[in-house]
Amino acid sequence: QVQLVQSGGGLVQPGGSLRLSCTASGIIFKTYAIEWYCQAPGKQRELVATISTGGTTNYADSVKGRFTASRNNAENTAYLQLNSLKPEDTAVYYCKAKLFRTEYWGQGTQVTVSS
Repeated sequence: QVQLVQSGGGLVQPGGSLRLSCTASGIIFKTYAIEWYCQAPGKQRELVATISTGGTTNYADSVKGRFTASRNNAENTAYLQLNSLKPEDTAVYYCKAKLFRTEYWGQGTQVTVSS
């Protein structure tokens, strides 16, 4: 049974930081690329960051320089470091493990940026 379990969301003030985690079980984690998405209320889910099996990262323009994706294959865990958070970053954040056409989603974690 494949599971992606997310943690690390919460309430933070503008300018603050959070680190999201995505821990996988039931897959050979190192063979999967990891994608991070966010979905704000009333909006479509959108891609914010990706990290390849080799550690290459890509970011949406809106988060470049503020968010950092990383992975620890020994721990079957991917991370998304969120810095300099803005109120418009408020959303549910999802991780997705992807290998060709096989995809698995995490359950999502809420990030709320508010003073």
